[in-house]
Amino acid sequence: MGLSDIAAGIEVTAEQRDRGVATVDETASSLAERLADHADALPCAVGEAATVVEVYAEGRAIGTAARVAGIAPMTAAKTLHLLGEQVTPLGPTARDVLCDWLHGELARTDALELTGATEREFALAAYVETHDPIPEAREAVAETLSSGLGGDGDPLAETMSDVGDLREL
Repeated sequence: MGLSDIAAGIEVTAEQRDRGVATVDETASSLAERLADHADALPCAVGEAATVVEVYAEGRAIGTAARVAGIAPMTAAKTLHLLGEQVTPLGPTARDVLCDWLHGELARTDALELTGATEREFALAAYVETHDPIPEAREAVAETLSSGLGGDGDPLAETMSDVGDLREL
């Protein structure tokens, strides 16, 4: 049996309507408006948080974003953490030491010495370990934070090779 035999007797009785592509575009609202629902959970005003995100998304440092927003760098770092950015100043081993301190297994002075962190770094790391990012707020800023970066969110993505490049060598 061929394809023509299978298709024999099939006829079109109606036309398909072109309904277009369904899209959801939340960018019509400003970043501050999208963050407004999470104002109580943020450590600064919504407008300041939006400014921090926008400046940070341009590839500028957290300290610069804080100065532009008119807030302390620690507040800007906490805000970015709650919005889903990785801002912890400690490596994996130092974070384990910090967790030991948080669980009461180590004195603060010992933990601070073992991590090699400054007071500010230690305080920020403790905040990061004890406060989870806000998923809905992360979604509200996801497009803004990824807009200035490469497709996969890495600013150096174009400079890196992948496994396919190894075959060419």
